[in-house]
Formats: sequence, structure tokens, C-alpha cells
Amino acid sequence: MSHTTLPVVVIGAGPVGLAAASHLLERGQTPMIVESGPRVGSAIRDWGHTRLFSAWRYNMDAAARRLLEPTGWTAPDLDALPTGNDIVTEYLEPLAATDALTGCIRTNSRVIAVSRVGMDKTRTRGREQTPLLVRVERDGHLEEIHARAVIDASGTWAQPNPLGQAGLPAVGEVEAISQGLITAPLPDVNGADRNRFAGRHVLVVGAGHSAANTLLALGELAEHEPETRISWAVRSRDVSRVYGGEERDELAARGDLGSRLRGLVETGRIGVHTSFTITGFTPGKSLAVQADTPQGSEILNVDVLIPATGFRPDLDMLKELRLELEPAVEAPRQLGPIIDPEFHSCGTVPPHGERVLAHPEPNFYIVGMKSYGRAPTFLLATGYEQVRSIAAALAGDREAADNVQLELPETGVCTTDLGGSCDASASTEASCCSTGPQLITLGAATGR
Repeated sequence: MSHTTLPVVVIGAGPVGLAAASHLLERGQTPMIVESGPRVGSAIRDWGHTRLFSAWRYNMDAAARRLLEPTGWTAPDLDALPTGNDIVTEYLEPLAATDALTGCIRTNSRVIAVSRVGMDKTRTRGREQTPLLVRVERDGHLEEIHARAVIDASGTWAQPNPLGQAGLPAVGEVEAISQGLITAPLPDVNGADRNRFAGRHVLVVGAGHSAANTLLALGELAEHEPETRISWAVRSRDVSRVYGGEERDELAARGDLGSRLRGLVETGRIGVHTSFTITGFTPGKSLAVQADTPQGSEILNVDVLIPATGFRPDLDMLKELRLELEPAVEAPRQLGPIIDPEFHSCGTVPPHGERVLAHPEPNFYIVGMKSYGRAPTFLLATGYEQVRSIAAALAGDREAADNVQLELPETGVCTTDLGGSCDASASTEASCCSTGPQLITLGAATGR
């Protein structure tokens, strides 16, 4: 088999992985999807009880829909807000069952490493003409797959950030997790995990949408279980950024999230601990959380802690590839500066495709949530445009690959330090300050 007739291996059978395969099929390419879980959408199933704040119209890929429509599939209401489980059962499972995709998916197949056939990362001569090698563990056995290209859409769900300072687990953190005093992210507070939290003192740590969703779920639980006590800890000096644009947000559910959370805080139903840097844990019958604060060292005793501190990419399996990552957020070098949450918190990001996502390693791409590295602002629609562009590039259609377009709703809030003000920043970033959704086009001339 020649290099060009080998399959394109897609790592991960989530929404972006299946979208990548759909676009590859439309382009006459042969996808092979390898999924570590037993079913498609395995990561989403872990937080399936959670309702998204973006409507169905932003959560389905165009090429995937074109595969589904001839099968008699009934599209959901585009303006309705799906849960994670809805995404799986109403979209991903029917998509995976289509004649075009069903034979392309290998489940229970965990990728151990990606490299080049017969050469490590130090070898240069003939690299571009040499197939990529994907080593997979399946049913206790190792298998090696040769590929003409690899698209890593494996996400970051399995790699939550630690709770301690300096990006490291705090002293006692591993023990507290093993004893069940620290939960997994996004537990089902009012469903399967209710007994774990009802009537107890619960601490939520984090300052993003996951934290907000969890706090609101705990607030609902406390209405029925008034002994439930809720604390919220963040490293920042205040929590106002978590409220977002509220009524100015074009995603009504996302704006409502912030408004409802503000109400719980202002009425005292959630106790807030700001400038709270966790330094250690002492597990016992309860959990003693040690932290540095402006007032000095503090100990907060809680029954259980829910982490909502974000995720980071697993790069270990990519060690033999020539990657070019932005050092702060571990995203592709050109993407990193426009998604770094320390400098850009608009909630929408300029559309970007194959050129921005390319690495020095030919025909290898990181897409979807994993492409954002440690940045938290990824939306599915962004990932769908990423893989559309990459599929076009792999098929040799440079014009289509570079014609990157994406319409996203605005958050209603813009804070950026990239140029001192939005007017001073680059044109592709200035869109975050506008009042309506933007259809942005980036051509090859942008250099991005």
C-alpha cells in the first residue's frame, strides 16, 4: 500500500472526531477512528446530565448532518439546548451508525504513541514521505497502524488540572482523591450523585462555566436539602468575571448562568473565598483544605470538594512527533496567543483552520478541545471548522482549506490586554467587541 492510499487516523470518537471523519469521507479520503472508550462519545457520557448553554445549531457539524439526512434521521430543534446525553443519543450514535462511518470506528482502542514508521523525531531525511505510525492498545494487545495523516481529537477530559498552586497537585491531593473526598469534575449533583452532597458542606474550586454549573446545581439541591452548605473558592480577587455578559450575552442560557449565580452569591447562599491559593489537603473523616490568602494561612474544613479547575492536554503519546506548541497554554503556536485566557477572555475566538493548526510534523494535527491546550473557551462549532479545513487541505484543496468561516454568538463582555484596547488589537481579535455574531473569513493572506 502506498503512502497516499493509507487511511487518515482520527483519534477520538467524540463530536469533533466524527465530524473530521465525515469531512474526510466527503473529500474521498479513508478515515479510521480509534476511540479509547467502549462507545462513541465516551467522555461526554461522563457529564451527560449537564445542559449546554449553546443551542443545537452550534453543536452539529454540516458534513455530519449531510451523512445523517438520507438515513431518515430527525434533526432536533435547532434552538433547543441539549444535554450531553442528548448530544450522544440524538446525534453521535445515529452518526456512528451510518453506513459510511460504522465500519470506520474501532472502540476500546487506546492510542499509546504516535510516531513515524522506522524513525524517531531526530530523523529528518525522507520524513514527509514516511507514513505516520499509531500504536494502539486493544484488549491487552498492541497494534500498529500506518497512516498518511493523523488528526488528534482525543480531547482533555481525562486530564483535569490539579488543585494545588504552581500547576502541581497540592500535598495530600492524591490521597484525598483516592479517599473520595475530591470528586471528578461535573458530578451529577441532583441525580446519581445526590447522596454524596445532600446535607453536607461542599466546596467548589474554579472560576469557569463548569464551576458555575456545579454551583447552580448545588443551589438547587440546597432548596430541597437546607442543611447543604455551599462554599466557592477562586484564586482571583473577585468572581465577577465568572458572571460573564449576563443579559448582554447572545447565548441566553450562558448569560442566565451568570445572572443566577450572582443571585446566589449576593443572597449569601454561596460563601465565596477569593484570593484562595490551595497549598495542601489533610484527608480524614472530612477534608481540611489549607490555603494562602491575603490575610495569611487559612484552613477550610469541608465534607467534599468538587474540582472545576479546567483540563490540560495529554501530550505524552506525542513525544516522538515534531510539535510546535505555544509555551503558555500548550496549543499550536499560532493559535495560543489568540486563546490565552490571561490576555483574551471574549469567549469567542477568530476562526482558524489548517494553516494555524499545522505543526512541523507533516500531516499531523491536534484539533477540538485538545487544540486549545489549557485554555477553557472552546466551542464545538470552532472544532467543526478546524476539521473541515484540514480535510480540504489533505485532499489538496488549498483554496477551501484557507477560506475559513465561522459564525459564533458574542458573550457580551470583552476584556483583552492584547493591544491595550479592542480598537488597537488585530482585526481578527476586534470582533469580540462587536454587538452581534460575526461571520469572519481568514484567507491565506492573513498568515494565520
